[in-house]
Amino acid sequence: MIRSSRPHLHVAARSHPGMIGKNNEDRFSVSAFQFSKEDQRSSVFAVVADGIGGHRAGEVAAELAVSYINKRIAESNGKKPLGILEEAIHDASQEISSQSAGKEDEEGMGSTCACVWVIENRLFTAYVGDSRIYLIRQNHIQRLTIDHTWVQEAFEKGIITAEQMHDHPNVHVIRRHLGGVKLPDVDFRLRIEDSETDQESVENQGFKLEPSDVILLCTDGLTDLIWDDEILQVVRSNRDLKTAVDRLVTMANERGGHDNITIVLLAMPRQEEMTKKTPGIIEWLLGEE
Repeated sequence: MIRSSRPHLHVAARSHPGMIGKNNEDRFSVSAFQFSKEDQRSSVFAVVADGIGGHRAGEVAAELAVSYINKRIAESNGKKPLGILEEAIHDASQEISSQSAGKEDEEGMGSTCACVWVIENRLFTAYVGDSRIYLIRQNHIQRLTIDHTWVQEAFEKGIITAEQMHDHPNVHVIRRHLGGVKLPDVDFRLRIEDSETDQESVENQGFKLEPSDVILLCTDGLTDLIWDDEILQVVRSNRDLKTAVDRLVTMANERGGHDNITIVLLAMPRQEEMTKKTPGIIEWLLGEE
């Protein structure tokens, strides 16, 4: 694919270390492409990663995750997005595992990842871990991902209630991550309705986005402290995406900011913009604050 500086979506993003002096172990990337000179379809790819491991190893793992996944997407032809995403995530996982082998200070390091690939107006997702992806459409917010955590499994088995999940002692116990000995099972469930079966969620891949739809990717430093309905209210009350991102980061920090906070917002142009064929604007924000 060919990198582009004129993406067809509006984009804003920010990463903040939080308020307790913790190193920022989150990483993210947002890139715009067209398929080729002959095939000028537009696409935007975004990935968020939350590193796992002490002694700065989490930073290394998240950096590797974002770098390798983004590289594989850029090198692809974009024709089979789910297969490309799976290969990219597996390659990143193998690289993290290889880098940590035999290094005492990086032993056991890993990372989550949440990937969004918007090709024209079609949405494709892939994820591992507990970093999340949301769809905001009009006055509704839908969590598209399903956390790979102990509390999620316990809830599904009826061991704990939804109310008990948020403050449970095992809330941060992750069941799936990049960097393990075995390749992670990449999750392609794209849950549009909570009542869907897993197969129905997978079949939602390529979901058609509408004007003004917003996709939000984030690490758990946001969702530990800000409820879904609050995210919706902030995004919909601020037409400017950067203002919305800044407000969400501020809210999380005001409530303790006990973890790194990373947010990426991708917005489809409004109907009037599409009529005018106004190009989107991207902020190339790669790194940490």
